[in-house]
Amino acid sequence: MHFLKYQKEFKNYFESNIIQNNTLLSIELFNKLSLNNSKVFFIGNGGSNSICSHMMEDFSKIKKLKTFSFSDPALITCFSNDYGYDNAITEWLKIYFDPNDILVSISSSGKSANIINATKYASSLSKNIITFSGFENNNPLNSLGIINFHIQINNYGIVECYHQVLLHIILDSII
Repeated sequence: MHFLKYQKEFKNYFESNIIQNNTLLSIELFNKLSLNNSKVFFIGNGGSNSICSHMMEDFSKIKKLKTFSFSDPALITCFSNDYGYDNAITEWLKIYFDPNDILVSISSSGKSANIINATKYASSLSKNIITFSGFENNNPLNSLGIINFHIQINNYGIVECYHQVLLHIILDSII
């Protein structure tokens, strides 16, 4: 019942604000950068990290892009131990991320310090940043990308599902 209360609002918001604007820009960005042999990095925590791992596989397998995700447990614990959790992804990006690459940052709340720090670092090298967030519109992540997807609802499951759908729409559009 909770979802039904918002169903029409989500549908209208999704179709008018997200599909028509940011998705088209994302498709253009991926098409442009795939010609330059750029890499795509996906970062997120928890459920968002699962989305990152899934999208890394699909963008690689289906579009043949070089993709990376900070999702290996040994790598996460190694970098977190050595640099602190808030800086682990940033330090990983310092090794692999180049100015022509794309960073896809996913955080349901848009407030995860490690995702924000890594996104700020990547944006110092490249403007090819796409963010996916939810909850409050003024969350810190929602302004860090050249393209910012935002789902304004305070429900992790729904926000994560929309993020996954949007990434699949982008992928299906660039193949």
